[in-house]
Amino acid sequence: MAKIQIEKQTYLRWHEMMLFIRRFEEKCAQLYGQQKIKGFCHLYIGQEAVLAGTMSAITPQDSLITAYRDHGHALACGITPEAVMAELFGKITGCSKGKGGSMHMFSKEHNFYGGHGIVGGQIPLGAGIAFAEKYRGTKNVNICYMGDGAVRQGALHETFNMAMLWKLPVIFVVENNEYAMGTSVERTTNMLEIYRMGSGYDMPSERVDGMKCELVHEAMIKAVARARKGDGPTFLEIKTYRFRGHSMSDPATYRSKEELEQYKNIDPIETTKQTILKLKYANEKYFEDLEDKIAIQISDSVEFAENSAYPDPSELYTDVYVEDYPFIIE
Repeated sequence: MAKIQIEKQTYLRWHEMMLFIRRFEEKCAQLYGQQKIKGFCHLYIGQEAVLAGTMSAITPQDSLITAYRDHGHALACGITPEAVMAELFGKITGCSKGKGGSMHMFSKEHNFYGGHGIVGGQIPLGAGIAFAEKYRGTKNVNICYMGDGAVRQGALHETFNMAMLWKLPVIFVVENNEYAMGTSVERTTNMLEIYRMGSGYDMPSERVDGMKCELVHEAMIKAVARARKGDGPTFLEIKTYRFRGHSMSDPATYRSKEELEQYKNIDPIETTKQTILKLKYANEKYFEDLEDKIAIQISDSVEFAENSAYPDPSELYTDVYVEDYPFIIE
């Protein structure tokens, strides 16, 4: 496959998306410390290039589904920072009406199907969404994200088998950030090259450097094209790294400072910025202005969440069952 040429606007979009997610998550950490965000809270800091490289390779009609580290995915899909922040605050104006919180963001309008708290629970759901697209005759693709710990779930193997049998338009993505909660990959399996698990189902699989937007983008372009042609799923192991603990309650004492610094030296936000400067696509003033713009957007989202109401107690009984759904039986 010929090397894909990356345009100026793509680099600028990558950097802005990653920087926005990073600053948003940093604000979440601060608000969690102030007890304005409660419950579980899993930050995406360090992994932003995985999403940036994905979003530039798909269309708004394609869908995403992921696990509970989902704030970044929700923002990348176009859910407003106000709706995401309000959800974190448990407010009615949140994207899940304040009922989902950090782990269960959702927006049908933006083709984002969660945010799932059960480890690996989203894997068969991603295949199901892809099945629906194939049944309807669309060319839309589902991107199904999971953590490296989720590949130990039996549902993955059942799903891989069906996805290949039915040639479903789904791309399974392992965001391998090296640790399943606090347990390193090396302590959970003798197969350290997770992508090789796809070979048992004859599924096209590869490992991708998830600290580089360019490589994620290229791998996604190829996988998406395969799915749209009707050739079925792809399994991508995207090697990335989280700079913070598994959740806000995790001090991450199970890894060394040297290991963390090693990855911070290849922070995708900084390396993308340096590429932009090298190619003279923008100057330092641009980045300063961008920081200011993002700071205002995030501040506005916090103010919106603060001023929003909590759900009325009657909301406890809504959205439990779907009523009068127009099922079509042919």
